[in-house]
Amino acid sequence: MISPSVVAAAMAALMMFLLLTPPSEAAISCSDVIKDLRPCVSYLMNGTGKPPAACCSGISAIQASASTTADKQAACNCIKSASKQINPSPQLAQALPANCGITLPFTVSPNVDCSKIT
Repeated sequence: MISPSVVAAAMAALMMFLLLTPPSEAAISCSDVIKDLRPCVSYLMNGTGKPPAACCSGISAIQASASTTADKQAACNCIKSASKQINPSPQLAQALPANCGITLPFTVSPNVDCSKIT
């Protein structure tokens, strides 16, 4: 099991990266996306079964907040960056929206091309 200090360090590195990234025209902020995804980190790294309810609530909040193309692309880029930083289980990450009963307009992956999301 990964220690909380490793997860905290990964999240801190991600936050520093996000603070240095130029802002986009999207209304959704990467800090909000990260806040909503935080309950999913442990599950995505070594979870089994259904994701925690707080994780699914966070995914739902992201879906509700990302109403425009710019919002969807910004959320995608943020999730993509976070995915590269925390290195989740690819199978758990890709299945997360469906396991929460949610459909996202992109695949959760570090290789997704966010510019193609409309």
